[in-house]
Amino acid sequence: MKLSHSFTKTLRNAPKDESAHSAQLLIRAGYVHKELAGVYDYLPLGLRTLNKIENIIREELNAIGCEEVRMSALQNPDLWEKTGRWSNQAVDIWFKTELSAGGELGLAPTHEEPITNMLKTYIKSYKDLPLYVYQFQTKFRNELRAKSGIMRTREFLMKDLYSFSVDEKSHDEFYHKVENAYKKIYERVGLGDCTYQTFASGGIFSKFSHEFQTIIPVGEDTIYYNKDKSIVLNEEVKLPEVLDEFGVSEDELESTRAAEVGNIFTLKYKYSEPLDLKFNDKDGKEQTVFMGCYGIGVSRVMGVVAEKYADDKGLVWPAEIAPYQVYIVAIGEKGIEIASKLEQKYPESVLYDDRNNRPGEKFADAELMGIPYRVVISDKTLADDKVEYTERQSGDQKLLTLTEIEAILSEYEKDSKSH
Repeated sequence: MKLSHSFTKTLRNAPKDESAHSAQLLIRAGYVHKELAGVYDYLPLGLRTLNKIENIIREELNAIGCEEVRMSALQNPDLWEKTGRWSNQAVDIWFKTELSAGGELGLAPTHEEPITNMLKTYIKSYKDLPLYVYQFQTKFRNELRAKSGIMRTREFLMKDLYSFSVDEKSHDEFYHKVENAYKKIYERVGLGDCTYQTFASGGIFSKFSHEFQTIIPVGEDTIYYNKDKSIVLNEEVKLPEVLDEFGVSEDELESTRAAEVGNIFTLKYKYSEPLDLKFNDKDGKEQTVFMGCYGIGVSRVMGVVAEKYADDKGLVWPAEIAPYQVYIVAIGEKGIEIASKLEQKYPESVLYDDRNNRPGEKFADAELMGIPYRVVISDKTLADDKVEYTERQSGDQKLLTLTEIEAILSEYEKDSKSH
């Protein structure tokens, strides 16, 4: 990608009404554009990063036997009325719209009802189970106050997975697979060392559900943990009886701010019962399907990663989700010639700043955009068959040969194409 071919530009300032540090940088670096409070457009660089996070999630879910679908955002009120979730009193985040022919539709905040109803067509027997179905879908939630940039919005990209099992034992086996898949996902996107599976309220469904919380100072949640972080609790479940169950006292726990990046719930028969999702067991007896649901806010993860790694110079992306791995700046005729060839040879890995700007401006933009590595190809270093290679996060700099740079780019290109 040649930077001169992109319509986006880096900005000196973010909108005055944008308070979140990560969102300010994402806007200034040309990753997102703010439409209004809680609503963002994803520009070319931002979309590449969002897609890479999505692909990581897809790979890990496919590896445990899940199937991908894409469902409608428009919702039939009849299904939601059957589960008691259509009224604004029951669910206070609905966006609803009037049909010109009369009647009302909703914009989905989640998809338990429609996916349960859809699978009535396909689940008849125990032989049809288990099923694990997921999607990446734009969700709409009428948040009272959208804040924290893309970490809490009114329109956002979510991965929602639903499991359909013959019984609780079968469900529990899959539930543990999802726990492990989520840990791999957070490791790959760069949050593995600061994201913890926490005990949260299970509501009416089960004693506990689980959330995955990333420790960051601007997180909206408070979590509590013991010394070795083997027990991590959400604030809502830090009750005397729960502490007794885990064998910890309140003075053993420390607290910190965290941002939720995923959740997993045992639903039991909450949706399958009212929507009449049944199957015939081995004896021909009709049974109700046992369900679970598992969410990850994809755009929210992107915002949390941006917030975690950003510094005073700009964004800092982990290599696996960066829009490009290497930002190339060329100085001198020979440098320009080589840079252009590398950009053409490694289109998925290289962002080539070919603009007619001063080198200092290009270096500043490279830091603002957070591309993991910067390569400066100048006639001066080429005289010794060397180029300058700088790591964005650490600032470490070294001189490498063109052969060494090509080997690095070749590896990045191969990884990009495999995902």
